[in-house]
Amino acid sequence: MATIDDVARLAGLSKSTVSRVINEYPHVSKKKRQQVKEAMEMLGYVPNSSARSLRNKKTGILAIFVPRLMNPFFSELVEHVEVEASKQGYQLVICQTHYSTSMERTHLELLRKRQVDAVLLTSLQSKWEDVSPFLEYGPLVFCNEFEEGANVPVIRLDQEAGGYLATKHLLELGHERLAYCCGGSRSNVARYRESGFRRAIAEYGLSFNEHHAFRYAYSIEDGMRVLDDLLCIKPAQRPTAVFTGSDEVAAGVIAAAKVRGVTVPRDLAVVGFDNQAITRVTTPQITTVSQPIHAIAERSVTVLINKLHTGLFREREDHELGFELIVRGSTCSSTTNVYRKELKTT
Repeated sequence: MATIDDVARLAGLSKSTVSRVINEYPHVSKKKRQQVKEAMEMLGYVPNSSARSLRNKKTGILAIFVPRLMNPFFSELVEHVEVEASKQGYQLVICQTHYSTSMERTHLELLRKRQVDAVLLTSLQSKWEDVSPFLEYGPLVFCNEFEEGANVPVIRLDQEAGGYLATKHLLELGHERLAYCCGGSRSNVARYRESGFRRAIAEYGLSFNEHHAFRYAYSIEDGMRVLDDLLCIKPAQRPTAVFTGSDEVAAGVIAAAKVRGVTVPRDLAVVGFDNQAITRVTTPQITTVSQPIHAIAERSVTVLINKLHTGLFREREDHELGFELIVRGSTCSSTTNVYRKELKTT
């Protein structure tokens, strides 16, 4: 009876490569797959059927990839996804990537090893061509994050419109020197929000000032550093308003402003993003762009489970939801010395 060693010798490949082909590991060339297939046919080698049967068994478990649970947006999203998955009879595994490509790839192995049935991606660190081979083992669905060339369902919001909405609000209040914060250039979400920011200021005849752009700002601590960086700019050139891509960052800006003697919104107007609970406990409360997290979670789980049932993993679908600007006390006219009461509405 032929063994895997016999297959490896005949194919002229290592035993580990043959094993990777047999176990349907994604990162093996077509040429090597063909070599192994031909060697197996010539030798009449049949992989262990019980092991293959085990790999094909459904687990009833879904995975959700998030960059960090410390971010309130992702923690709330996970909570809603878990509730929706439970309604459909599925358990949820939470995988934090910490913005690491290697950790993301490690978590994707759960799908290949049949330890989860499907994966919900709320962010993407790797290149899509490195991730798409995992569609051989189950569905992948983008939620919040997206890739233009990905042939999978996407549940998203018009991030460009969200950035535009927040920025136009500041411009309408009379601000002409605006700072911009985002989570980094790798994220499509950040890039599209920046595009919306740029579109809004261009409509007002203003130019994007790279010195007023603060990238890789994710946390309260990052927001505090942003405020300190703003104070290093000469007063005559210093931004009077800042759009952040996160309520955490906005809260950090406001916290540092209080310590540094900067009055929000008189000296600096601040806009956040996500409408997290923290926006209602800061002083002043934070003007923010609200995302329908419950609706995002519900749609994501529905689409993911539908893909499991149909087996159509490589079909592009676009599901787009809307934003809402919630105006609170952290923004006001750049020429006003007191908070405008009407801007505190929620």
